[in-house]
Amino acid sequence: MEVSLRNMGFEPNLLETLHDLLDFSDEQNQSSHHAPSRQYVRETKAMAATPADIKETQNAYIFVVDVPGLRPDMVNVQVEDDNVLVVSGERRREKERDQGIKYLRMERRLGKYLKKFVLPENADIEKISAECQDGVLNVTVAKKPPPEPKKPKTIQVQISSGSGQTNRPRRRSGRRRRTWR
Repeated sequence: MEVSLRNMGFEPNLLETLHDLLDFSDEQNQSSHHAPSRQYVRETKAMAATPADIKETQNAYIFVVDVPGLRPDMVNVQVEDDNVLVVSGERRREKERDQGIKYLRMERRLGKYLKKFVLPENADIEKISAECQDGVLNVTVAKKPPPEPKKPKTIQVQISSGSGQTNRPRRRSGRRRRTWR
């Protein structure tokens, strides 16, 4: 049996306030070592709810992330651990100026936006650019140029005989070789 919280007299603003008040930090709630932390659960939900596409061109990787309702100054793009691209942001409910406003329906997504991408080895983390327009973030990560093909190295090796002497042309003398029987 599903009961609407609105029918029970709860307002969505009150529920959000209660959620924020009861959201203790991870350090205070370490009673179980086996249960995932609240931060982990929040990040996992945010990552699952943040749609993204990845495209590859000849010279770059392009990450397209939907971040509706976020202005460019509300989005953070960074690289962690030298190869993980992290896109994050948070959309909060606007505080209504007129407190007489009452929501009849709330469907737009609020909360954290988070997406992590492990970058390929040829990604150049020194050349990353981002553009946010109309709720879509495009992050471009340039590719490193391919390594120069190795040229075969040729060296001259002098071959020696088993007696430790190098093979040199022998002088012929008038003496005959002795054979043993």
